Amino acid sequence: MNTAFLLFLVIVAGTLVITYYAARKTKTASEFYTAGGGLSGWQNGLAIAGDYMSAASFLGIAGMVALYGFDGFFYSIGFLVAYLVVLYLIAEPLRNLGKYTMADMIAARFDNKKVRGVAALNSVTISIFYMIAQLVGAGALIKLLLGLEYTTSVLIVGALMTVYVVFGGMTATSWVQIIKCVLLMAGTFIISLIVFSKFDFSVMKMFEQMRTATPLQEAFLNPGNKFTNGLDTLSLNMALVLGTAGLPHILIRFFTVKDAPTARKSVVVATWIIGLFYVMTIFLGFGAAAFVGTEAIVSANAAGNMAAPLLARALGGDFLFAFVSAVAFATILAVVAGLVLSAASAFAHDFYSHIVRRGTATEKEQVVAAKLASVGVAVISIVLALFAQKLNVAFLVALAFAVAASANLPVLVFTVFWRRFNTAGAVTGMLAGLGCSLLLVALSPNVWDPVAGKAILVGTPLIPLANPGIISIPVGFLGAFLGTYLSSKRDDAKYDEILVKANTGLQG
Repeated sequence: MNTAFLLFLVIVAGTLVITYYAARKTKTASEFYTAGGGLSGWQNGLAIAGDYMSAASFLGIAGMVALYGFDGFFYSIGFLVAYLVVLYLIAEPLRNLGKYTMADMIAARFDNKKVRGVAALNSVTISIFYMIAQLVGAGALIKLLLGLEYTTSVLIVGALMTVYVVFGGMTATSWVQIIKCVLLMAGTFIISLIVFSKFDFSVMKMFEQMRTATPLQEAFLNPGNKFTNGLDTLSLNMALVLGTAGLPHILIRFFTVKDAPTARKSVVVATWIIGLFYVMTIFLGFGAAAFVGTEAIVSANAAGNMAAPLLARALGGDFLFAFVSAVAFATILAVVAGLVLSAASAFAHDFYSHIVRRGTATEKEQVVAAKLASVGVAVISIVLALFAQKLNVAFLVALAFAVAASANLPVLVFTVFWRRFNTAGAVTGMLAGLGCSLLLVALSPNVWDPVAGKAILVGTPLIPLANPGIISIPVGFLGAFLGTYLSSKRDDAKYDEILVKANTGLQG
C-alpha cells in the first residue's frame, strides 16, 4: 500500500506542476478554452485518446468482459467505430465553423440566443452525466487501493479536477491527458503481454481455455450473458456508435488545433491509439476472468469496476497493482478535467457571454465565469456520484452517449447537411432529444429495481430498456425535422455561406 500511495502522490504532484506552468500561460479566453489553438495533430490526437479512454474504457470494459464475456466487448467495438462518424461527418465542419464550443458551430448558421442557450444546456447536462461515471470509478479505485471511504475518494478527485481546470485551463488539461494516454497505453500493454504469455502467445489457446475458465463455461464466448433483450442490445450499440459525435468534451478538442486538416490528423492519430487500446481490453477482461476469478472481482466491486487493478495484482504483485491503479487514477483525473472544462466553457462562453452579457463580456470576465462554473459543475457531479456507487462505469457512460447522440448529433448533422433546416428545428431537435433520453433513463431499470441495492431506487421500472438510444435518437432527429417543417422560416443564403466555411475553412 505504501508503494501505491507513493505512486499516487507522484502522479498528483506531476499534474499539479503541469497546472502551475500552464496557469502562467493561461491569460486570455482563447488560451483558457482552447490552449490558443496551438497543439499539433499528434499532440491533439494523444489528448483526444487520453480524453476518450476513460474509467469506462479501462475499468468498466475490463469488468464487463470479465463478468459477461462477449457482451462486454460490445462497448469496445462501439467506442471504436464511433470515431468513423466523428472523422467523416463532424471533425472538419466543427473546426471550420466553431471557435470555442459546440454551440459556436450551430450559431454560425443560427445566430439565435435560444439555440445557444439550449446547446449550452445540452453540453452541461451531458458533461455531468459522463462525469458521474468517472467519479464512481475513482471512488471504487481509491477505496480498494488506499482504504478510504467512497465519499472521501470522490471528494478528493472532485477537488483535484477543479484545480486543474480553474488554474490551468485547456493547456493543463491537454498535457495531463497526453501524459495519461502514454501511461495508460504502457500499463495496458504490459498487462496484455503478461496475460498473452500465460496462454503461450496463442490466440486459439486463449479462446479455448476461456471456454472453461468461468462459471459461464462456453457461454462466456457467446452473446446474451448480459444483454438478453435484442432491442436493448441494438439500443446500446446505437448510442455507442453515434454518441461520440455529440460529446462536448471530445468536440471542443478540435478547437485546440490551428485548422481543419490538423483536426482530421488528430482524429486519425486518436483512432489508431484507441483501436489498439480496445483490442487489448480483450486481454484485460479474459485475464481477469481466468486469473482473478469472477467471485473475487464481484466481492471487490459488485459492478466489476476493479477487474483491471486486481488482474495487475494477480500477475505482477503489489508494484504492478499500484502502478495500474495510479494510472487508472490519472485516467480519471484527465477525463474529468476535460469534462469540467467543456461544461464550464459552455456556461461561460455560450450562456454568460452571449446570452446574459449579449456579447459584451470581456475576456477576463469570461475566464472568471468559466472558473466559477467549473466549481459549480464539480459540486453537482460529486453530489450525484454519491448515489451511483453500485453502477458499472461503462454502463453509466453508455447512458451519457445516448443523451449526446439524441440531443446533439441530429442538430450537428442537419446544420451542415440540410439546407431547409432552421432555428425552430434546431431548438426543437435538441430539446426533444435531451428530454426524451433523460425521461427514459429516469423510468428505466437503471433507476428502478424491485430488489434493494440493484438500482438507485426501489420499484418497478416503467420502461424495460436499459439504454434509451433506440427511441431517443430517432426522437431527436424527428424533433429537428418536424420543428423545421412546422416553421416557415428559411435562410438558404446563410446555409450557402456556412457550407463554404464548413468545407474550406474560410472565415468571414
